Formats: sequence, structure tokens, C-alpha cells
Amino acid sequence: MIRVNDKWDVPWQEGMIVRDVLAACNFTFHYVAVSLNGRLLPPAQHERQPVADGDRVQVIHIIAGG
Repeated sequence: MIRVNDKWDVPWQEGMIVRDVLAACNFTFHYVAVSLNGRLLPPAQHERQPVADGDRVQVIHIIAGG
């Protein structure tokens, strides 16, 4: 299982990447900050960073206002 935002558990699958976790949790907003096990990931790594069973992912929407 992958724990997301200390709320949701996403079943782990072989070959899973960060983008798969975001999709499983319905994170569709383009601008998000993602950390994997406490390490901030640049957006370019969301498409290639593998996720292991037991990893913890934190996702924060980046929203600007005025």
C-alpha cells in the first residue's frame, strides 16, 4: 500500500510511478507539489519516479490568488 496525505491507501502495483498514484487519488490539478517519503520531487520526476510498496506520498495543490 502507498499512503497518500495520511488519508488514503492506494494499492501498490509493479511498475507504479508517482503519476499513477496521483491518478488513483484523482489529483487532476496541473500544479501540485509532491513529496515522496519526505523528499520533494521536481514535477519532471512525477512521470518517471518509481514508487515502492509502503512509500508515503504527500500532495499539495499550488493555488495563487489575488
